[in-house]
Amino acid sequence: MAYKISETDCVACGTCLGECPSGAISEGDVYHIDPDICVDCGTCADACPMGAISPA
Repeated sequence: MAYKISETDCVACGTCLGECPSGAISEGDVYHIDPDICVDCGTCADACPMGAISPA
């Protein structure tokens, strides 16, 4: 199961971007996790200071 980033909670701070070992996170006004690339490790969710990332 891939992780997802909440559009309402993400502030696009970039903290998760550098933590993702598979490069599944893309930048934007709100960041996005590609479910086809996500390896379900949860590293991004642990790093997110806003708590905006959760299992899909």
